[in-house]
Order: sequence, then C-alpha cells, then structure tokens
Amino acid sequence: MKYSKATNYALHTMLFLAKETPDKPVGVQQLAEMQNVSPTYLSKILTKLVKEGMINSVSGANGGYTLSHNWHDISFLDIIHAIEGKSSLFECCLYNDPNCAIKEVMLSAEEKLENELRSRKISDILKK
Repeated sequence: MKYSKATNYALHTMLFLAKETPDKPVGVQQLAEMQNVSPTYLSKILTKLVKEGMINSVSGANGGYTLSHNWHDISFLDIIHAIEGKSSLFECCLYNDPNCAIKEVMLSAEEKLENELRSRKISDILKK
C-alpha cells in the first residue's frame, strides 16, 4: 500500500505549521522550499486542505497559510482523506459476491488502519 507524494507533503506541511507558526501565516514559497517541491504543486495540495477547513488562506503582503482554529483535532486520517479521497484501498474483482472471504479480510485490515490513523493527531507528535 502506498499513499501519494501529495499526502506526504500535506502531512509534513501540517506538522510544520503546527510546530513553527500555528497562528502566523507562512507563504507557499517557504513551505515549498522546506520540502523541496514546486510551489505550484504545493498550492494545489494547500487548496485541498483549505477546502476541508484544516488550514486558512490569508491574503496580502504578509499572507500565507495558517492552521484552522480546531487544528488540535485534525487526525492523520482527516489529512489523508482530504488529499486521497475516501474510497476504499481494496476493490474486490468479484463484485457480485457479497460473501467474498478475501474482501472481508482486506476491509477488516483497512478498518484497523483507519482506526489507528483516526486516533493519531498532528498535535500528538508535538508532544514528543
């Protein structure tokens, strides 16, 4: 199983904003340089996080991105869903068999993974 690079950048961006400047806007250029990624590419990721209400976009000369007021409650799973969507990781090729044993195992494992990611918050990492 592999998440996209966009998810990696989103997670690292959220952690950087939480660690360094939870209330002060950080520009896309600084965020992009920190991760060695194109500002244009990172802007698309940031747009998704803004749309989901995880970060705020601040206009103007001193503008940039800040964490939303409820950032302490944002889980790894929330960020992953904002970037990857909410579809299942596993698609059974036997769509007409509701009792597929393989599908049952895979969905159970995915549920456990999601529960772990749901229980872990970006704010938890800051405590370490």
